Amino acid sequence: MTALEERLEAGTRERERATSAGIDRATWVGLSLVAFSAVIYWLCNRAYNASRGDFFWLADAFLHGRTWLDLRLGPWDVIVMDGRVYVPFGPFPAIAFMPLVALVGPLAADQWESGINAALAASAVGLCWMLMGRIGVERIRDRFALVALFGFGTMLWWVTTRGGVWHTGHLIAAILTLGCLVECFGRRRAFLIGLLAGAAFLTRAPLAFALPFYALLIASPAVSLRRFDRNFLDRLPIREWLAMGAGFAISIAFFLWYNNDRFGSPFESGYGLATLPPFLEAQRQRGLFSLSHVPMNLDYLFVHLPSFIPTVPFFKPDGLGMSVLLTSPGLLLALRAPWSDRRAWWLAGGGIAVLLPTLLYYGGGWLQFGYRYFLDSVPFVIALCGLAVARAGRVTTAWSAAILWSVFVGALSVYWAYHI
Repeated sequence: MTALEERLEAGTRERERATSAGIDRATWVGLSLVAFSAVIYWLCNRAYNASRGDFFWLADAFLHGRTWLDLRLGPWDVIVMDGRVYVPFGPFPAIAFMPLVALVGPLAADQWESGINAALAASAVGLCWMLMGRIGVERIRDRFALVALFGFGTMLWWVTTRGGVWHTGHLIAAILTLGCLVECFGRRRAFLIGLLAGAAFLTRAPLAFALPFYALLIASPAVSLRRFDRNFLDRLPIREWLAMGAGFAISIAFFLWYNNDRFGSPFESGYGLATLPPFLEAQRQRGLFSLSHVPMNLDYLFVHLPSFIPTVPFFKPDGLGMSVLLTSPGLLLALRAPWSDRRAWWLAGGGIAVLLPTLLYYGGGWLQFGYRYFLDSVPFVIALCGLAVARAGRVTTAWSAAILWSVFVGALSVYWAYHI
């Protein structure tokens, strides 16, 4: 274990001892930030009606022993077979909403979607605050800056404002991924990490590729990029990895059963069967996953820019995408992570691994401000930002300016959510 890792581990133990006696100041600030975030998100999204609460109606179907809906909520992204309407999106959000739907019914839950999404996004903000603390960001102002970057300087603000089945899935996926990272930097309960990672897979399928990197994170003291000796295998946490695999296997089993029950094949997820507008159908005809889609997705992620207009706010996005270098330059702080710390490599690997399938995917993320598929990677990137600040001891003025710019563009995304 490196000196930095030992210092961060000692800091984590000290914070756990401090909080065991009562709630400390950092916790109060975090709770206040969660409450403030929930209000801001709700004020921003309450006037927007996405009219696609598929997960609430699917939760009701599950409660009645069905895997299909008895109504069609929109023309696109649905599968109609034998008079039944199927939802192509991952089923875990519907599972999570089952208690709520059992209490109030799917219609009321659908009508409350803006408040529900605001609460989900605020929960992600709270987990990010917790993660920054466990990573070792000591100063409250620095934790605040990084959490503001995550909550209001990334696509999280946009998807919370727009709502709908596509974006609710992103919010739940972010919560689950942050939960995995909080546990990896905390108690490292392998079975729980496997359960959370499996639920994330059942929400956003590319997140399955993060599992090996969670395994490396909980084995970080044993797995070194340079230290391989005859005792290497003895140091590996084989028991913990098996427990993680067992937790993840529950979701794999459900995924295979769910697909087979709907479409007669355990390997048919429905994404290749969903109805699409003509321009997306043309993209899918080139392959659900194909190298031919990579240039388009890289353009949306790194290159695509808005058009300039003569009136406020002086630019207009086209809804296809926008460079993350313009929307969230604060995330470049991740490049300052301590690369001598092997955990930085595992976080970077996880972020890249979950991004690669979406770069091959036909959809492109339409409709979006920025590149919403990158949200799957943002928890890993913000964790790298946390490691960078933990090493440096503070967020510098230059990086504070980059974070402020990211939040400014995030605020503009709220405007364009209603005018795009």
